[in-house]
Amino acid sequence: MRVAFAGTPEFARSALQAIADAGFDIPLVLTQPDRPAGRGMKLQASPVKQCALANGWPVAQPRSLRLDGKYPEDAAAAREALLAARPDVMVVAAYGLILPQWVLDLPRLGCLNIHASLLPRWRGAAPIQRAIEAGDSHTGVTIMQMDAGLDTGDMLLVESLAIGDDSCARLHDRLAEQGARLVVQALHAAEAGTLAPLPQPAEGVSYAHKIEKAESRIDWTLPAAQIERRIRAFDPFPGATGQIGAETVKLWRATALPDADAGAPPGTVLQAGGEGVRIATGAGQLRVTELQRAGGKRLPAGDFLRGFELKPGQIFEA
Repeated sequence: MRVAFAGTPEFARSALQAIADAGFDIPLVLTQPDRPAGRGMKLQASPVKQCALANGWPVAQPRSLRLDGKYPEDAAAAREALLAARPDVMVVAAYGLILPQWVLDLPRLGCLNIHASLLPRWRGAAPIQRAIEAGDSHTGVTIMQMDAGLDTGDMLLVESLAIGDDSCARLHDRLAEQGARLVVQALHAAEAGTLAPLPQPAEGVSYAHKIEKAESRIDWTLPAAQIERRIRAFDPFPGATGQIGAETVKLWRATALPDADAGAPPGTVLQAGGEGVRIATGAGQLRVTELQRAGGKRLPAGDFLRGFELKPGQIFEA
């Protein structure tokens, strides 16, 4: 079976390699255009493009797929490439471009999406981060038959995964592995004609809005448990930040102490030592055990405090 692929980040690369390892023919890979990255801001190929080039698969990088949009020449070229590729199905994973109807209709088996949530919860751009931030006990992967809506298509395969105390980075890797395995199962079932589409429930719909950099600033009036979840959800991007004086400090690992009544204004440093930095919040205390100052490295609290003095009574701005 001929499987075209559309994806961009590392999450998608895992699925692309798994599809190839399963023996499917990959006649075309679509990915986002190269972007500036790193300190030198040099153009860098996406993880999916790097994987495709390493395996010798044709790559297309349109800026848009809308034939009537801002880049109609890009869309037209991508359409010709897809027609020439003659895919039986297209797999889509974190591609970053909206697929117009002509793309959805082109493969005879349509387009399958690897979505990192238990649909219909957390449709949208940031399902991994929002699941952690909301305190969900489980997330997972849904293999979905794509339609014109935003993550509204029929579910083909669904598998749950416990979140535990994972950061976004750790949970991302676990979900990428799960999604890669499930999409191969879905492709084998599609090839055999045994997929059983199931409409999404009308109840329980929520939207995972894109993570904005401005969200990184910690609101110390929130409960400690909520702040701790945000720290995990925003690791590695955009990171959770606290402002103390003129310094911006990133907080990477913490434990909520919900029963500890600080008796101090939210944001107040209560204790600072090798076991962590305890900070008052709107409800309970937060013990931060990994921190980073601007331009520095992520460090355990004891190492961090050797180069950055924090004293009880200092206050992180609310």
